[in-house]
Amino acid sequence: MTTTRSATSTPSPTPTPTPTPTVSSGAQASLYQQLRGHLATLKLHDAAEHLPAVLDGAHAEGLSLTAALERLLAIEVDATESRRLAGRLRFACLPTPATLADFDYDAAPGLDRHLIDELATGRYLESATNVLLIGPPGVGKTHLAVGLARAAAHAGYRTYFTTAADLAARCHRAAIEGRWATTMRFFAGPTCLVIDELGYLALPAEAASALFQVVSQRYLKTSIILTSNKGVGSWGEVLGDTTVAAALLDRLLHRSVVLNLDGDSYRLRAHHARGEALRATTTGTRQPLR
Repeated sequence: MTTTRSATSTPSPTPTPTPTPTVSSGAQASLYQQLRGHLATLKLHDAAEHLPAVLDGAHAEGLSLTAALERLLAIEVDATESRRLAGRLRFACLPTPATLADFDYDAAPGLDRHLIDELATGRYLESATNVLLIGPPGVGKTHLAVGLARAAAHAGYRTYFTTAADLAARCHRAAIEGRWATTMRFFAGPTCLVIDELGYLALPAEAASALFQVVSQRYLKTSIILTSNKGVGSWGEVLGDTTVAAALLDRLLHRSVVLNLDGDSYRLRAHHARGEALRATTTGTRQPLR
């Protein structure tokens, strides 16, 4: 008969923990300087500048390496976006600091605020839709144009502001100096081109052709925001050429939003308000002599 001996399990030895390597303060300082050097080489200057604060915050808050790295890079991304926005706004040459939030909608009761809010999203730029702002002087056409252009720049779109008179003058000089093609490429470049004050000043004979060519090369590609104190029916008179005006309007209106503004001039309203304030301070406020 075969006798089977029961095997007794032998406990496995407890593994000896591996000691965590310690980094000397000198080595830490060297690593820190190398990291700053890497950031500088990559031109991540804002990240390099904020590195000490991020490291201190990560240590105090017990952040993981991933969380600390995300915080550091977020600083660089925010700074890069701010520089790019500043560059877009410099290029835009906006004449005033006006924004859509500053616009006085109470003074323009016929204006569709929901439509302005929709335009502020910039979606019209994706479909190369034009915006025409038409109305008498002082009702806020330029304010809205500047506000929309500023919103476009904040949304990441390249924007440029000019007046109709300045555009005509630049094109005239370009034709004389042999820079016509370069100038046309310049006006074709921005995603959003604002042409202000069409109809306010008499334009030279060649202005109609220049304006038509700018509109034509942007047709169905990029957007134009145009302001005018004249209704579209009067543009033939404004441009001095009814045929060119008809072709211009055909391209502008094909894919467009037309806003007709009305009301009292905000400049006159401000003038009347100052007059009322002056009368209030000089009438019935004098104290009798004693």
